[in-house]
Amino acid sequence: MMAKKQFKAESKKLMNLMINSIYTNKEIFLREIISNASDAMDKLYYRSLTDTNMKIDHDDFKIEIVIDKEKRTLTIRDNGCGMTEEELENNLGTIARSGSSLFKEGMEKKEDIDIIGQFGVGFYSAFMVSSKVEVISRSYDSDKAYSWVSTGIDGYSIKETTKENYGTDIILTIKEDSEEENYSEYLDPYRIRNLVKKYSDYITYPICMEMEHSKKKEGTKDEYETVKEVETLNSLVPLWKKNKSDVKQEDYDTFYSDKFFDYEKPLMHIHTSAEGTVSYQSLLYIPSHAPYDYYTKEYEKGLQLYSNGVLIMEKCKELLPDYYSFVKGVVDSPDLSLNISRETLQQDRVLKVIAKNIEKKIHDELKKLMDQNRTDYEKFFQAFGMQLKFGVYNNYGMDKDKLQDLLMFYSSKEKKMISLKEYVEKMPKEQEYIYYACGETVDKIDLLPQVDQLKEKDYDILYLTEYVDEFALQTLMELEGKKFMNASTTNLDLATAEEKEKLKKLNEENKDMFATMKEAIPEMKEIRFTSRLKKHPVCLVSDGAISVEMEKVINAMPTDEKIKASTILEINESHPIAQKLKDLYQKDKDELKEYTKILYAQARLIEGLPIDNPTEISNLICTELSK
Repeated sequence: MMAKKQFKAESKKLMNLMINSIYTNKEIFLREIISNASDAMDKLYYRSLTDTNMKIDHDDFKIEIVIDKEKRTLTIRDNGCGMTEEELENNLGTIARSGSSLFKEGMEKKEDIDIIGQFGVGFYSAFMVSSKVEVISRSYDSDKAYSWVSTGIDGYSIKETTKENYGTDIILTIKEDSEEENYSEYLDPYRIRNLVKKYSDYITYPICMEMEHSKKKEGTKDEYETVKEVETLNSLVPLWKKNKSDVKQEDYDTFYSDKFFDYEKPLMHIHTSAEGTVSYQSLLYIPSHAPYDYYTKEYEKGLQLYSNGVLIMEKCKELLPDYYSFVKGVVDSPDLSLNISRETLQQDRVLKVIAKNIEKKIHDELKKLMDQNRTDYEKFFQAFGMQLKFGVYNNYGMDKDKLQDLLMFYSSKEKKMISLKEYVEKMPKEQEYIYYACGETVDKIDLLPQVDQLKEKDYDILYLTEYVDEFALQTLMELEGKKFMNASTTNLDLATAEEKEKLKKLNEENKDMFATMKEAIPEMKEIRFTSRLKKHPVCLVSDGAISVEMEKVINAMPTDEKIKASTILEINESHPIAQKLKDLYQKDKDELKEYTKILYAQARLIEGLPIDNPTEISNLICTELSK
């Protein structure tokens, strides 16, 4: 019996750390071993391209997986370059020594040759699920084969053995089940097949395994038998690596459905291949609808990240800004710098470059969709427009310039959704501001008293129906030199100089009346007559940065902090109610106050604001009606 050798790493502690800490997910072991097998075949194939004496074809390579439930073994076999005794000693006896990395450094880079392994530690992830690991390997250049055996941190042994063909067999003796872990799942063919599909679906060599199927017996009507057939478990060539001209729309749709479990067709796909300082391929999708949990804390953004066809991360959030979190898809790059476990990416320049390029590509394609297919863009905006508005508002408006041309709002004149740019293009020359009004629905906004004056001027008004809308526009501040103006603000200033002077005089004459009225509603900053109203008797207008709509939004949030907009009660100076108030001031100041409370309640109802004491208001109305 061979003497057991100690690992040449710094200590047993490193092995223990690697098995228990580096990999957070035990199932990752299969990905690592398959990647190593792929590397071994890549190396041999590379040699064959430069050595005419080697009669090796790419189609000759394959990875085999064999399950033996009785012996509790899982074998991963390849017909790659194999290893000599010395290479077994160097590569497996020294933790963190990478044969792939050395090979990569010693060879010039060739197209079609991708060496996945870089750190030489992935192999040891096998010990997370194995009580014993045996590696039987025969180098392509040798007739001798060797067996490397280890049970973990205690060390390893190497001895000569027999192997018919060159290549490597990795035989894992799967641990017994415990209360915490079901290790037997790694002896289930369907579980193994799923892991291959998840992590190694796009390895460029076939990954084969014998599978059992139930088939109808020949010559019988209802008799079935179990048959075993060798299946190729992986897809080999990923869709995103194919030429666009070779991929049909139905292929894109099928891939989306299978990959992201969405049975509604995506609104659009974005297929990109970039070469240069940073090379990558990506296949991105814009869904046609928002997931049920999209606007919840539970939703996780991110793209699937691959390195040379090997899945690195299920959801790499660093590749998408929050405002494009609805995008689904995959990114594959040979240039990624991976950490020791491949589970977490280093925050390096490569990743940032890819993320920046993807962001720009998404923006350009969405803008193109808006310009060329407005129906589909409106469908997209209905599903995800709120997220774009959040993107404008968040981070103190840092991204507003990127997103403003993607925003849309309902137009009072055109009776449809339009972009901000389209609004500005159709503005009359004399119009100074981009006007908007807020409310629950388009129909309710259209009935607001505050919009009458703007309609009379034939100015378009943007109707804002989502709670983030006004915050987004205030963050934008202006567009092409035109500032945004709320129709409910005191600064509307559409009257002529003559009208202003007349109104000023009227309010001065009735200031004592307004003072008496204010005693009934002291929370009002001011009460006054206005000429902005045409047919409506009364309205509330905001005075300051916080509008009535903002008050509603902020106070609806689950916080203890409540705010109140500074508001002014405006009364239509040409409405019969104006004269009624003047008469009451002369005859019955108490009744004047009651009228004031009713008018104030009406104004709040119009704005969708609550009434503090609805019973009192109801009684007051009934009292006045009964007179």
